[in-house]
Amino acid sequence: MVKQKQLTPRQRRHARVRKKIAGFPSGRGWWCFALKHISAQVVDDTTGGRCAATSNRKGFDAPGGNRQGAERVGEELAKAALAAGITRVVFDRGGYLYHGR
Repeated sequence: MVKQKQLTPRQRRHARVRKKIAGFPSGRGWWCFALKHISAQVVDDTTGGRCAATSNRKGFDAPGGNRQGAERVGEELAKAALAAGITRVVFDRGGYLYHGR
């Protein structure tokens, strides 16, 4: 008999969140918050491709992994998404708690 892999609590939350937002017609926003850097991208689930992406590693004048850096990355991501024709995005927290950045 094959033993099934047990999912961690974060993996279960991630699957529950993804089930609700997968297939959103415009796009799904994915963010990665590290101590020094923030990166974000918009993914289209219908085509399976990335529509827009940015990071504060690209020489932004805003500081690293804090609120000002997140605002700057959000502004740049919005410009790139609008250039790609995306007007609405669903926030995919990936099973993590939203913490305000």
